Amino acid sequence: MKKIIAVAVITLSILACKNGSATTDENKNGGNNTLSSQERKDGWKLLFDGKSIEGWHKYGTDSIGKAWVIDDESIHLEVSDKKDWQTKNGGDILSKKEYSNYHLQLDWKISKDGNSGIIFNVHEDPKMYKYPWMTGPEMQVLDNDGHPDAKIIKHRAGDLYDLITSKETVKKYGEWNHAEIISDHGNLKFFLNGEKVVETTMWDDNWRNMIAKSKFHEFAGFGTYKSGKLCLQDHGNNVWFRNIKIKELN
Repeated sequence: MKKIIAVAVITLSILACKNGSATTDENKNGGNNTLSSQERKDGWKLLFDGKSIEGWHKYGTDSIGKAWVIDDESIHLEVSDKKDWQTKNGGDILSKKEYSNYHLQLDWKISKDGNSGIIFNVHEDPKMYKYPWMTGPEMQVLDNDGHPDAKIIKHRAGDLYDLITSKETVKKYGEWNHAEIISDHGNLKFFLNGEKVVETTMWDDNWRNMIAKSKFHEFAGFGTYKSGKLCLQDHGNNVWFRNIKIKELN
């Protein structure tokens, strides 16, 4: 009797697989740069599908530099030559859309001795601001073991760059880190590899005081915009980004 039941179960399983009923949406959507059915129901949107950099553009232009390529299902800044401190044919790239209140998630990895950043609430106006970091705060991306910036407090990986030092949870260069930025009506939280590493309130007196004491004090618009574009920074080093997704908050 046990053998008969086992055969029946196997037969039903094979038929189910043939009919597709045994394959869930989560299985179909497994892997990088995908959303599960629950994520779609919850309002998450992909900002990179692993195949095209459509939806991103170089700051102040409608195009994107040739140094930004798709490599191993990720957006890769491929550095072969530099122009000043950035990559020749590179440049900072921005999302097409502006966001106000949101939960952003993405994975990043940095090259040995590398530097980059995830900049948010960017006001794109190249006539007023030469670079995105002149308006938008930044979650630092860094090789803490090799880049000189790591010697500076508030310049290490996971920091709210030049404003708040983070709890250190970063992995070594060449390894993937999972980052989250939650901006919700002024409440700002950073998560790195599953742990909250920074929390603060934007646009209050303390925020303004922090900016006044930082390198950004000379830029009148820095940290003042309550909505803006997302930015992946070109700091002249190889860097990779994948699984970029966002959920807008009410």
